[in-house]
Amino acid sequence: MLDELLFYDTLRQGLWISVKISAPILAVALVAGLIIGLFQALTSVQEMTLTFVPKLAAIVAVFWVSLGFMTETLTGFFTRQLVPLIAGG
Repeated sequence: MLDELLFYDTLRQGLWISVKISAPILAVALVAGLIIGLFQALTSVQEMTLTFVPKLAAIVAVFWVSLGFMTETLTGFFTRQLVPLIAGG
């Protein structure tokens, strides 16, 4: 049976992995939103698609570039941490 300390350590590592995986996408969304917001404030253009489409394009581009990193990180976590716990080792 999984003791409490091991459970919380695994949970902590899983949450840290999720932060590491989501950080590049969230950072790019933040930067793109700030740039677009600054552009809208300077030009007084208040178009909703001007906010949505470039931010979505930036997020998709970063997701595409960091997909290998995300896959390796999740695969490593599962093979190092979760599979031995499931197998009972």
